[in-house]
Amino acid sequence: MKHYPHYLDLQPAMHAKGVVRLPGSKSISNRTLLLAALCDGTTHIKDLLASDDTHVMLMALQKLGVKWEQIGESQDYVVHGVNDSFPVHQADLFMGNAGTAIRPLTAALAVTGGDYTLHGVSRMHERPIADLVEALNAVGTHIEYTGVAGYPPLHIQRGRLHAQRMQVRGNVSSQFLTALLMAAPLMARDEDVRIDVIGELISKPYIEITLNLIRRFGVTVQRDGWQSFTIAAGQRYVSPGTIHVEGDASSASYFLAAGAIAGGPVRVEGVGKDSIQGDVRFVEALEQMGATIRMGDNWIEAESNGSLRAIDADFNHIPDAAMTIAVAALYADGPSTLRNIGSWRVKETDRISAMAIELRKLGAIVEEGADYLRVTPPKEIQTAAIDTYDDHRMAMCFSLATLDGAARRGNKVRINDPQCVAKTFPDYFDAFAKVTQDTLF
Repeated sequence: MKHYPHYLDLQPAMHAKGVVRLPGSKSISNRTLLLAALCDGTTHIKDLLASDDTHVMLMALQKLGVKWEQIGESQDYVVHGVNDSFPVHQADLFMGNAGTAIRPLTAALAVTGGDYTLHGVSRMHERPIADLVEALNAVGTHIEYTGVAGYPPLHIQRGRLHAQRMQVRGNVSSQFLTALLMAAPLMARDEDVRIDVIGELISKPYIEITLNLIRRFGVTVQRDGWQSFTIAAGQRYVSPGTIHVEGDASSASYFLAAGAIAGGPVRVEGVGKDSIQGDVRFVEALEQMGATIRMGDNWIEAESNGSLRAIDADFNHIPDAAMTIAVAALYADGPSTLRNIGSWRVKETDRISAMAIELRKLGAIVEEGADYLRVTPPKEIQTAAIDTYDDHRMAMCFSLATLDGAARRGNKVRINDPQCVAKTFPDYFDAFAKVTQDTLF
């Protein structure tokens, strides 16, 4: 895996043009790994993401007795399913800062039973998990907090399940519902399991990814709008044989935005018009800003005349990709407002606060609310050293501030701790340099 220095200086770039092959989707990769581990049969996973987060999941599964092999130097893996029951019933599991790993694994371990501890980096111990724990403990699991109540670390012991009806809040993170949905077939042996969502469900496209993958592993979920999900009794996960991981649509956003800001065309390969990832809808926001978008079965392309319009939009459905719009707003013809992004507060860092601080360094005027961000572009983008808060998306987003658009020129940007991109895209800066013909110093 690539290693970067403590900081990376990105030079101004006049143009963005070219083709990028995307790494696999983090959301799809970690869901697929857990489903492949839980199912009956052997699963061949093609194009799994190589990143810190998937490494965390692979190591946790290995500690739980799941056998898997990497095929040579490729990103293809073979996972041997354990048919609902992990062979190892006592383990200490390090989960890094991988929300897509700790949350579904917590549910699966609590339901299957054993004696497990789950912990991570310090930021993971600040990311809420109470809604998931409370939903599970309410139906008989035994999960305790070993640090601050409501947050990891966790201690899981065997409980006594009565899981026919469950409830979970939907307004903090969709990963809590994802975790329950993935664990539900393990609970629905003799009776149906129904999961009710309390309040608004955010990030619905991520639930669509979950339901799609569960279906590929042989389990059908009946959905009543976005408020109720029922898993009929007697269903089991069965290997689909081979499954391909799509390119990461969130990672696509940086390159597509580069094409919109600096002319393009920039094409990303590995994700297209039939993607199961909601973040492909990011291109709708770029179109609103004036970019031209073309899509094929396995590619998306963006270009423009470099003149971007300001945007005022609800980004509840694509919170990760919306970060890219906040930086693209530096090149717009007026103030842009990103609404309904409260989930940013509980991500790898408090992204609303972090974005506001770093955008101001570049000269923008930023208004920060509980669940919105308003960005007024500067007359000139300033040179700045961007702090990344151990958050991969902060590092990738702010590379865009080096680009020249029609309204204003990019500037030299220093990215502190560029290694944080290893969470999802270890080779990001090389790929960015490829399409900007940039030189890294």
